Amino acid sequence: MDLIKKHYEKVLLGVVLLGLTVAVVMLPFIINKKREDLAAKQANMVPRPKPLPPLDMTLEDTALQRVQSPIKLDFTTKHNLFNPVLWQKMADGRLVKIQTGNEIGAGALEITDIKPLYLQITYDSPNANGYFIFVERPAAAEASKRLKHEAFLVKDEKKDLFTLREIKGPPEKPTELVLEMNETGDSISLSPDKPFKRVEGYQADLKYGLDNKIWKNQRVGASLNFAGGQYNIVAITETNVVLSAKSNDKKTTITFNPATEPPR
Repeated sequence: MDLIKKHYEKVLLGVVLLGLTVAVVMLPFIINKKREDLAAKQANMVPRPKPLPPLDMTLEDTALQRVQSPIKLDFTTKHNLFNPVLWQKMADGRLVKIQTGNEIGAGALEITDIKPLYLQITYDSPNANGYFIFVERPAAAEASKRLKHEAFLVKDEKKDLFTLREIKGPPEKPTELVLEMNETGDSISLSPDKPFKRVEGYQADLKYGLDNKIWKNQRVGASLNFAGGQYNIVAITETNVVLSAKSNDKKTTITFNPATEPPR
């Protein structure tokens, strides 16, 4: 005991050093154990959420489709905010609503019928020096030439319309006459039992309802007075009539559609 009393300080220091050595040796094991405990606790604490349901993108998809196909606003037709309706007063006091510009004037003219005009050449009889034929030209510009008239043909003698170029068969009783059209150079055939016939022009029946005017059998060159103006017919085809205004030479084409024309 005396020895311990004399050296208690050294003994105490040794005990402390021994404790510190044990603590240093045990410290890695304690740290590992703490880490394992913390990892276990962390694993148990992290929640496992359920998967989210699919997003409903219906509204967004609809909006994208609308953007790709934008609404087009038409302020040019059938809309009176930027295009006020024009009403024009007629000579008799009536008001006509102007929407397309064709309600009055040449654009309002109607075609009720178009008929072809045929050039027809008919063989009549032979003569000592040539042949008699009949010619009908209802489309001729001169009224005197429209009537059926007789002509006498001699081979290679030039007439107003054609020239006899060839005689087939016996001269006193030919089977065919070959004529050459002077204007075009085309050859046509004429026989005693088969006259020559082709469309040479057209005539039209017209109506202007606003003035209750009707014109029958109008041809190229005819003059029409309606809607306070004068118009000349400059062309007629199977499907349309072309008018020219005398005041400014403006041309208007009127289309004929038999399917939509009212019965006459």
